Amino acid sequence: MLARRLSDDPAVRVLLLEAGPAEGGAAVRDPARWTELLTGPLDWGHAYEPAAPTLHRHIPIPRGKVLGGSSATNAMLWYRGHPADYDAWGPGWDFAALLPYFRRSEDRAAGGDEWRGTGGPMHVEREADPHPVAQAVLEAAAELGLPLIPDANGATNAGATVPEFTVRDGRRHSAADGYLAPVADRPNLEVRCGVRVVGLEFAGERCVGVRDSAGQVVHAEREVVLALGALETPRLLMLAGIGPADHLRDTGIAVRVDLPVGERLADHPLVTGMTFHARAPLGPVRGTGGGAMLNWCSPGADRPDLHAFVVQGPHATPEVATRYRLEPPVFAVSPGLMRSRSLGSVTLTGADPTAPLRIAPNLLGEPSDVEALGAGVGFVQELGETRALRAVSAGPAAPDRRLTAREREDFVRLATSTFFHVAGTAAIGPVVDRRLEVHGVEGLRVVDASVFPGLPSCNTNAPVVAVAERAADLIKEQP
Repeated sequence: MLARRLSDDPAVRVLLLEAGPAEGGAAVRDPARWTELLTGPLDWGHAYEPAAPTLHRHIPIPRGKVLGGSSATNAMLWYRGHPADYDAWGPGWDFAALLPYFRRSEDRAAGGDEWRGTGGPMHVEREADPHPVAQAVLEAAAELGLPLIPDANGATNAGATVPEFTVRDGRRHSAADGYLAPVADRPNLEVRCGVRVVGLEFAGERCVGVRDSAGQVVHAEREVVLALGALETPRLLMLAGIGPADHLRDTGIAVRVDLPVGERLADHPLVTGMTFHARAPLGPVRGTGGGAMLNWCSPGADRPDLHAFVVQGPHATPEVATRYRLEPPVFAVSPGLMRSRSLGSVTLTGADPTAPLRIAPNLLGEPSDVEALGAGVGFVQELGETRALRAVSAGPAAPDRRLTAREREDFVRLATSTFFHVAGTAAIGPVVDRRLEVHGVEGLRVVDASVFPGLPSCNTNAPVVAVAERAADLIKEQP
């Protein structure tokens, strides 16, 4: 996104370095096959550290390693959450400031209005013919009092809706498709794939370039912008001596700037395993395999903090799949918490840039998160008892019966994984300033989900694009 906007000025030369390949193959292009991309050569292979609140289970955290990043491997949901999420980010990054950039980035098939944009690089559209299970979930939500809303990216996100996806003509439409492909022949824009950056180069207090895994150094004429995501960006900063001083010294890295890099790691916990037996075979996957989205409030919440989506097939952690009978045909309605209070951290395990990261997410570390997710489990079980869902469901598969409050907590701990929405590890305020420049360093900026000072109640694709759009203007304004 940023490379495209900066290269709009023919006087500016932009070099984009990507660790993965330029193309991801048929599985990237086919929206129904996105789950195949959660492991393999297009994934960085990260996993959360096992911890007591989630029963010491192995929880992968997929991150895209291909041109377009995670927008080329994710579930394609285009969703920006609640406006108040961004108001908490402060001046220059509140919703009023970001709305023009959300709109500028969009090419909404259903048309634009005061909330939505058309003609932008990111084509977004709804599933034209939602799966009968998805339609039944929407009707079930209405039975329980959730309003049916036309657009979760409009005036309110509270309710049930057919979501929008970054899909065009039946194919995934990644950030690389929307922003880079149309300008691939620009003489002032160079894209190099298969290049992993492992170090930053400095002249005094100024970052003047990057070093790749082959030892080659590329010098920047103006500045270096890191957009490696909320796990790899903090790694690169800390390897360069920009991070928590004590941790860097313990790792054998000289301290350049003492900053809380890697702290306040945020993610959305997801209960992966609320599954129902289907009354009939589900047939071919439609669209991305989803088709319905619900947003509602846990007890005491002032705006939606619980979110659920449909999966046209099984969707469960290995532990849930082992405990319950999940033979096809089954479908899932997976609830998650979009305003988790539990925060974790990312640290190095050594000075080797290829050493595994220690990613301690602290999922379910706060009792309030467990309570809210328990309420989400209860609501989905109520969905299963509605007239609309009983029409397509032959009964619950996992859990296979109504649960007590204590049993819901146990199920939450067994079934919780992640939405893969990591953010906040180089946040505006403690690590970067409001222009996204790293404190104490010249010529170095961060433009990815690392800078989020709070995690919005949504998938991170749309807000990352909006942040990049705004960052492009900030960079252009700078003399």
